[in-house]
Amino acid sequence: MGDTTLPQQPLVDALIFDWGGVLTVSVPEFVGAWLHAEAIDRDVYGRIMRDWLGRDALPGNPVFRLETGELTVPEFERLLAAELITTSGAGIDETGLLKRMFGGATPDPAMVELVRKARAAGLRTALLSNSWGEGYPKDLLLELFDTVVISGRVGLRKPDERIYHHTLERVGVPAARAVFFDDAPVNVEAAQAVGMHAFRHTSAETTRAHLATLGVNL
Repeated sequence: MGDTTLPQQPLVDALIFDWGGVLTVSVPEFVGAWLHAEAIDRDVYGRIMRDWLGRDALPGNPVFRLETGELTVPEFERLLAAELITTSGAGIDETGLLKRMFGGATPDPAMVELVRKARAAGLRTALLSNSWGEGYPKDLLLELFDTVVISGRVGLRKPDERIYHHTLERVGVPAARAVFFDDAPVNVEAAQAVGMHAFRHTSAETTRAHLATLGVNL
């Protein structure tokens, strides 16, 4: 008798991805390049991000308000520039600050290919991103994703459980049939708390391996 084992059916119907640091090169890579180019004090920048973005960040801080659309990009850039210090003593040009910061956030070809294959295989694909402005490549997003949820457009941000529920409603699958990838552990934990499969993304290779455990082989 030959092997009559049927291929494993996927345990999920939808793949949901963060943008920066997941579909792009890593955040330390592109932010590090910007810090170096503008001679910005890394310790000062790190403290600001811990205060505004860390687990103990107070609600209503500038990042929170930027990501929910309460602060405009120019308003945020003004606040951030006022906190930053350069090692050269030069001032920080606030105009276009985020565009320069994210200038090196180029798509990761391996992840783009992974999402293409997932969509071609009939899986639903979605983007769930906390936005620092609207610097997304629109044509690529149209190609890769059935659903796009960007925090500044909906007035909610990860790790608020409401944005996960909103995304699942848009995608049209229950939490248990979706898998989420993010580079921030707090966002991964929040997705798990609402019942999604969720993993921290570190590379296309590890994300592909996580998907294989769910019967998704890309």
